[in-house]
Amino acid sequence: MRKARGTSQERKWQTINYSRSLFVLSLVLVFMNVNLALGATASVTYTVTSLGANPDGKTDSTKSFLSAWAKACVSAKPAVIYVPVGRFLLRKSVFNGPCKNSAITFQIAGTLVSPSDYWVIGNAGNWLFFEHVNGVTISGGILDGQGTGLWDCKTSGKGCPKGATTLGFSNSNNIVMNEVSSLNSQMFHIVINGCHNVKMLGIRVSASGNSPNTDGIHVQMSTSVTILNSKTATGDDCVSIGPGTSNLWIENVACGPGHGISIGSLGKEQEEVGVQNVTVKTVTFTGTQNGVRIKSWGRPSTGFARNILFQHAVMVNVKNPVVIDQNYCPDEKHCPGQESGVQISDIMYQDIHGTSATEVAVKFDCMSKYPCNKITLEDVKLTYKNQAAEASCSHAGGTAEGTVQPTSCL
Repeated sequence: MRKARGTSQERKWQTINYSRSLFVLSLVLVFMNVNLALGATASVTYTVTSLGANPDGKTDSTKSFLSAWAKACVSAKPAVIYVPVGRFLLRKSVFNGPCKNSAITFQIAGTLVSPSDYWVIGNAGNWLFFEHVNGVTISGGILDGQGTGLWDCKTSGKGCPKGATTLGFSNSNNIVMNEVSSLNSQMFHIVINGCHNVKMLGIRVSASGNSPNTDGIHVQMSTSVTILNSKTATGDDCVSIGPGTSNLWIENVACGPGHGISIGSLGKEQEEVGVQNVTVKTVTFTGTQNGVRIKSWGRPSTGFARNILFQHAVMVNVKNPVVIDQNYCPDEKHCPGQESGVQISDIMYQDIHGTSATEVAVKFDCMSKYPCNKITLEDVKLTYKNQAAEASCSHAGGTAEGTVQPTSCL
């Protein structure tokens, strides 16, 4: 995996090599789809309406979907679960493995709808949940979480359920999501937890900028996750990256509204694995609270964040374009007076430009006990009201290369 430091020529070739790898990956996915089409006669298709599902958006179709899954799971042939045009109401649906079949495709032409009464799944944790599966593809479709009622409840301060994640994968491998849209999730839209080799292409996330705790894509305890050509508009992080994430590649993503792309919060637990080998490139942030952010709780922890590359980012009126915050302490509970134990190092910001909505566009707020180190700024140009923005550093060390504006405080 690339390191966050090195000469410009080395980084150039590293970028070229990664681009080639992504091109090869794209070709592999194309050939996989072609082979699936050519081999359709060798696969078996289970259409949910043939198993009793009703596309009226009112009739509970949960049993029909689970029946289709049970058949596909034990099939000796590659299986397609086909969801035709229409709206299909589903309660909490758990698609359990392991399966005999490691080639199951959900081909969704219609819309899956959660109950409008948020209490029905509000404490379920997840709405659509895949666990211990291998080789599952979700292609197309809209997942409508109908979360607006719960958002209003939370805003009012009344007693409300926590809410449910729209689509979750846990302890699963070789997952592909292609052209999937998540609309108005109660909480997180998509969660990848404890998974390996996950490809997400053309994901669309849509929710109000005021929707609470509606992270677009959350990745934790997972390796080799790729997010490409996607757009997230939501009320929390567009992409959030939790402990135990490694070898994550994010490219060509549009973010806004939302809280940006965030590594963290890290260090919530004292014993915690870290985040490493993360690439975020070719991202546009529009009107977001943050751009590229690393944050950790202000309390002891064994966590870390290292070997991170933020490259080719465009900021459009972003409140905090570049930020490291090691003093995260919401509501001043369980952390005042303590220092973050999360060690942050080998972070590169390369070709970051655009406009800041605040005067301080680059802020590294680190701790004296474990200062941030080996930070590199290269070709950074951020302005505030058509003038040079400012930078703020606390216990942060590193270097600046090329044109850096605001003037580096490292």
